[in-house]
Amino acid sequence: MTVSLFDQFSSPMFLGIPLLALALTLPWIFFPAPSLRWWKNRMLALQSWFINRFTQQILMPLSLGGHKWALILTSLMIFLITLNMLGLLPYTFTPTTQLSLNLAFAFPLWLATVLIGMRNQPTVALGHFLPEGTPTPLIPILIIIETISLFIRPLALGVRLTANLTAGHLLMQLTSTAVFAMLSLMPAVAVLTGVLLLVLTLLEVAVAMIQAYVFVLLLSLYLQENV
Repeated sequence: MTVSLFDQFSSPMFLGIPLLALALTLPWIFFPAPSLRWWKNRMLALQSWFINRFTQQILMPLSLGGHKWALILTSLMIFLITLNMLGLLPYTFTPTTQLSLNLAFAFPLWLATVLIGMRNQPTVALGHFLPEGTPTPLIPILIIIETISLFIRPLALGVRLTANLTAGHLLMQLTSTAVFAMLSLMPAVAVLTGVLLLVLTLLEVAVAMIQAYVFVLLLSLYLQENV
């Protein structure tokens, strides 16, 4: 029996062992490494086409220095999509509903983009804190505002991914609970609510893919400012 709606987002335990590590390892099983004997496999061809198109889309606005991040960004994109999609299956756990995990993804990568900017072009990187032509009385205020906006970026990345997935899962659970509650009392209303639940499920599938793409896209934009 579920005591709270938010119990579904707590990290599952088995014999006192957290199963979060297993949930993070599972997605790699679904993406086998290409080999010559699988060359004509349609699933592998679709996977390769998707990876190539996504890599081109992400790297298009970046300079050549940012192309070194292609493997990291593409792997992160596939990893997040797989985690989000597996979390939509019944009796499963979605690791990306944990803010701590999302911050663990966002903070190191954001910090790496900042350090790259400080090393390669320190003048341009520091110039972001103070736009050209700023009146002298506003200089301290703008520096404080730009500093806060810089350090809030990884928090915004993690909160965005967590909030969208959590809200979708909660809405699906509330709707499914209403369907079962009204099935014996008002069958017609229960059927209509079931149709709404199907639409919400399709919407959540789209959200799972879009949020993973947005997460990586924003990281690429941060990288673009520093390369």
